[in-house]
Amino acid sequence: MTNPTPENPRPDPSELAGYEVVVGVCGGIAAYKVASLVSALVQRGAGVTVAMTAAAQKFITPLTFESLTARQVFTDLWHSENYHDPQHLNLTERADMFVIAPATANTIGRIAGGLADDLVSTMVMSADCPVLLAPAMNTRMWQNPIVQANLKKLVSLGYRMVAPGEGWLACRTIGAGRMAEPLQILAESISLLKQSPPRSKSR
Repeated sequence: MTNPTPENPRPDPSELAGYEVVVGVCGGIAAYKVASLVSALVQRGAGVTVAMTAAAQKFITPLTFESLTARQVFTDLWHSENYHDPQHLNLTERADMFVIAPATANTIGRIAGGLADDLVSTMVMSADCPVLLAPAMNTRMWQNPIVQANLKKLVSLGYRMVAPGEGWLACRTIGAGRMAEPLQILAESISLLKQSPPRSKSR
């Protein structure tokens, strides 16, 4: 994150106090940007738990997110040392929001098809909180009518989306499909969270 300035003041550590956010990190080069998003949420007082697909771990390590959140990072559907819930479903019970970034074409398709065959998709199927998608993919994939139909379906079901922008992509082309910047995702996350008080206050 940038240093505090009049335009970008130091984050208020109480702004999101009490809120719990699950961040699902999927396998795309934009995964490295999610570290900034997670850090920004933590700096504003949110409790953040990260779940990663196997592909995501090819781009960024769980240790990065463990260091930023001071929490265990979940990487496997069935095996997590010293954790009593093998499917991690109770993580979504207390979540105020679920952010998926980068939301790959594969993960979007899984969710739209109702599949729950990896950690992130299983957790999404059990979530009863707002789900925010931050898609990121190659331009041709983004423009594929199947991907667009899947997104349209999810939006119609109440999923929220921070649309990707245009720019330089990992495939060395310029076009649509670049994941929204962390500050854009953060702004949408804060807006969604503040629509309701933290679940922790209702217990």
